[in-house]
Amino acid sequence: MQEQYLPLEVEASAQEYWAENKSFEVTEDSNKEPYYCLSMFPYPSGRLHMGHVRNYTIGDVIARYHRMLGKNVLQPMGWDAFGMPAENAAIQNKVAPAEWTYQNMAYMKEQFNRLGLAIDWSREITTCKPDYYHWEQFLFTRLYKRGIIYQKKGTVNWDPVDQTVLANEQVIDGRGWRSDALVEKREIPMYYFKITAYADELLESLDNMPGWPEQVKTMQRNWIGKSFGADIVFDYDVDSIGMAGQLKVYSTRPDTLMGATYVAVAAEHPLAQRAAENNPKLSDFIAECKAGSVAEADMATMEKKGFATGQYVIHPLNGKKLPVFVANYVLWGYGEGAVMAVPAHDERDFEFANKYQQPIIQVYQPKDGDNTFSSQQWQDWYAAKDGLVTVNSEQYDGLNYQEAFDAIVAELEKTQHGERKTQFRLRDWGISRQRYWGCPIPIIHCPSCGDVPVPEDQLPVVLPENVIPDGAGNPLNKMPEFYQCQCPTCGADARRETDTMDTFVESSWYYARYASPQYNQGLVEKNAADHWLPVDQYIGGIEHAILHLLYARFFHKLMRDEGLVKGDEPFANLLTQGMVIAETYYRLQPNGARVWYNPTEVEVEYDAKGKPVSAKLLADGEPVVIGGTEKMSKSKNNGVDPQFMIDQYGADTCRLFMMFAAPPEQNLEWTDAGVEGASRYLRRIWRLAHAHVSQGIPAALELANLTDAQKDIRRATHAAIKHASQDVGQFRKFNTAIAQTMSLMNVLEKAPTATEQDRALIQEGLEAIVLLLAPIIPHMCHVLWKNLGHSTDVIDTPWPVADESALVQDTLTLVVQVNGKLRGQIEVAADASREAVEAEARANENVQRFTEGQTIRKVIVVPGKLVNIVAN
Repeated sequence: MQEQYLPLEVEASAQEYWAENKSFEVTEDSNKEPYYCLSMFPYPSGRLHMGHVRNYTIGDVIARYHRMLGKNVLQPMGWDAFGMPAENAAIQNKVAPAEWTYQNMAYMKEQFNRLGLAIDWSREITTCKPDYYHWEQFLFTRLYKRGIIYQKKGTVNWDPVDQTVLANEQVIDGRGWRSDALVEKREIPMYYFKITAYADELLESLDNMPGWPEQVKTMQRNWIGKSFGADIVFDYDVDSIGMAGQLKVYSTRPDTLMGATYVAVAAEHPLAQRAAENNPKLSDFIAECKAGSVAEADMATMEKKGFATGQYVIHPLNGKKLPVFVANYVLWGYGEGAVMAVPAHDERDFEFANKYQQPIIQVYQPKDGDNTFSSQQWQDWYAAKDGLVTVNSEQYDGLNYQEAFDAIVAELEKTQHGERKTQFRLRDWGISRQRYWGCPIPIIHCPSCGDVPVPEDQLPVVLPENVIPDGAGNPLNKMPEFYQCQCPTCGADARRETDTMDTFVESSWYYARYASPQYNQGLVEKNAADHWLPVDQYIGGIEHAILHLLYARFFHKLMRDEGLVKGDEPFANLLTQGMVIAETYYRLQPNGARVWYNPTEVEVEYDAKGKPVSAKLLADGEPVVIGGTEKMSKSKNNGVDPQFMIDQYGADTCRLFMMFAAPPEQNLEWTDAGVEGASRYLRRIWRLAHAHVSQGIPAALELANLTDAQKDIRRATHAAIKHASQDVGQFRKFNTAIAQTMSLMNVLEKAPTATEQDRALIQEGLEAIVLLLAPIIPHMCHVLWKNLGHSTDVIDTPWPVADESALVQDTLTLVVQVNGKLRGQIEVAADASREAVEAEARANENVQRFTEGQTIRKVIVVPGKLVNIVAN
């Protein structure tokens, strides 16, 4: 064993050994309990960042730990390879997205291997390869035939210059991010997954998922948004509209119907279009609405604008005429594209009514206490349900929320102007993307037969990879060799669909494909899926708590209903790791902008408590502003390159720091001092192991002949094993488990080495440290385990078990206090009675000195810890 710890050499040798021996490849072994540990697969952006490193290190530690428990552990990896970033990079660099993607994958795979991750690379999947998306298209055609996938028109952001649909984040101040053209709302045919058909099950299943964080389940419940309300029908006012008809709205508060003073419709609503025929100003306003965002989040924060159409509808209960407005906050794709407005009890309507001088009719007031209602200033109680009674509601006065709800809905149903309805906030999932770099949608458009799914024997529809997009629309529309085809039903000339699928589709079922990635007869091989699924532990960021996880849950239920998988949920346990954060530094520019500097460019001065008090730029010695800790990001220039840290310190140091600095669920603050500390600790372990091994491996420990001092050393070893096992196995607190090994190191470094028994105790202690740290710093532990005299690999060695007999103490050392102040220690038998402990404490020389001339009023004995003598 070499004397100096050289991390890069140690890690290279371990990684080479694992690769040659295919140490992490697994098969379906019925003799072992399966354990499927999965971290969310990455987008191949080109380089790992510290968030990646933390996420995959956490997963790797969990996977290696369960392997040491004797389980058959699967930890696969793949690439979420389709998507808009690759297409944008291709446009910028004038290369094919495929070339850019595959180069990035190769580089990132090398980075993964440098981290020492226990990945079964034989199961690697790449979502942009036909052997993967073939089965996505296969499932699409099955679901299309069942009606789970359907086509309808959807409202999208349309760039008229680039002739393409833009994601919401590509619309900046109403303009296309690339062309700077004013973006339009446009209705185009889109394919949808009928996720709403599973809304109830998606919601109810959350109650049977104890392994998921409550925060994530709450976020999903809110997104699904089950609500109870009513459809309400308003008859057209024929005189103002010029025709008979009805306007339907959905409301969760039909109990407030007597306070409705206007209705609002989307710009695309037939009433809006009819009113605009002879009204140029309204036409201009409708065009402005169509240029706005289609994102719900933007709707919530945007300025609410409206335009009176001159049309009216009839209130279904009191017969009054209510004006019809076109409003920019009403989306045509949501519900009926119309809302009823009750300004007195809805904050958005309150704001709008005051802006456009519409009546505000209070229909609820507090049951007890003063009525403080004001139509000029919103108060939160206006939107409440409890503790209020109806007013100004004619025959419905004096009712509470539920009474008013039931009475008004009953009247609407009686007059056929409404009905009770349960609704969800969740909308069907539109998966059509008018972009090139994605999975082709397997539909053929025939003039005679309509939309025809591609037959199974003609799948996959292969995306050509040698295309360099120019940003002007979808290049597939300019490739007759792709879109020209024959109808599989009638043989006539037809056109292949050129839209591609939302990349969330690929990431919604990849976990199942890992079970049998080379299977070429379907999505998954049934026996393999039954063996591995559901995923035992899933790890990923909280930012994926809604869409990705909801879609994956939905897809699992789809695959279950197709007979492909068992069970109702894909992930038994979910861990959402915290962010990696770091200090930020900047200077203000004359124009108010901030120039951000990387922490490596800055010298920081700290006070006595280690708090930063000032900083200066190394380049010029001038001050910079300390901006506080933020998530590592390019925008704040506070990221640390993982490759640089691995090259400088080694992967084990980075892994140790990541696991020691904070529990997995909490944010981790990156500090150079913390990394240096982790590096020092690894060198300490290596030094002790080298000093021990260089004297030869000692004979086996003779437990019957241990002295009291030797028993104390062995007790420290098994206490560390016991507590670290609890920390890792029960609480997943890797930081405190590491702290246990540090405490044991302190004991071993001071332990005598004079006799064979002394050295056998150090051997046992070092073995415990190596095994406890093996999941966290696998390279060093791989090498140390062999040098400690073992022929087996540490990855195949069982997790250590504490010897309870070693933890038994013959005597205990107790702290003695007088009036709460430390005055000494006493040693008593472990089974000493309370009276004996008290007597020993009273006899202590220091206790007698500090109680001389006083009366002892009380003696408090905390078993195993302390004695406090109260005297005055």
